Amino acid sequence: MSLDKADVVKIAHLARIAIDEEMIPEYTNNLSGILELVEQMNAVDTDAVAPMAHPLDMVQRLREDQVSEENQRDKFQEISPKVENGLFLVPQVIE
Repeated sequence: MSLDKADVVKIAHLARIAIDEEMIPEYTNNLSGILELVEQMNAVDTDAVAPMAHPLDMVQRLREDQVSEENQRDKFQEISPKVENGLFLVPQVIE
């Protein structure tokens, strides 16, 4: 797919990007090249290819989920301005 000057100006307007007039031919070539690459990629038969979540077949190292600190909720609620039924009360910010 080949773009022309009017296409590039319209795309720049829609994207709210200011471009210099002398740069339009370069943008036209670059964007046309990108669209040609996308067309080539769309033409590839991928029916026999299984989708993958990540290009590398690696297992992520995870640490063991352990409690590392003691529960200090009561201590923190003692210094809180407002607490009710074990919950912190905060001012309403959304009406």
